[in-house]
Amino acid sequence: MKIYTKSGDNGDTGILGGHRLRKHHITIALVGDLDEANSFLGLATAYCPPEDILEPLHWIQSKLFDIGARIASCLGAREAKLGTSPDDVLRLEQSIDRLEQQLSPLTAFILPGGGVCGAHLHVARCVCRRAERDLIRLIDELALHDFLQQETVFLNRLSDWLFVAARWCNHQANQPETKWMSH
Repeated sequence: MKIYTKSGDNGDTGILGGHRLRKHHITIALVGDLDEANSFLGLATAYCPPEDILEPLHWIQSKLFDIGARIASCLGAREAKLGTSPDDVLRLEQSIDRLEQQLSPLTAFILPGGGVCGAHLHVARCVCRRAERDLIRLIDELALHDFLQQETVFLNRLSDWLFVAARWCNHQANQPETKWMSH
């Protein structure tokens, strides 16, 4: 199978269910946001040696593909089995709790950055927040609350996890946190 199909040369692309959308459609933009977040997570895995963080990162990358498939099916029969569940959100929350036990409590806002892994996780967090905003816009525009609500909860919790994971990776790498100071 060739990687290029030439079917998108006129500015549209196919989604699940046989629909074609303009490449600037909110659905395509949202799937792109998820792909971008996933790519930053992949980049972070190249710099995150601790085993404690690699397994959750790979699981999250797979969940982002699941969410993308569910979103890509939202204009069709909406029979996508993929997506997220309350158990997935619970898994993120439990991981956040485990990671936070090893960190000092936050007493101020911190600037994104630190070591290479932590910095990439901060970027992935920002992209995840954009995906969450775009998902809410898609839900509102197409009245998809019942179909995609769980994915909104997952992305919200994922951005929290990414923040804590960035702090944790920086802590593991002995990278100090830089407090925000208003100038």
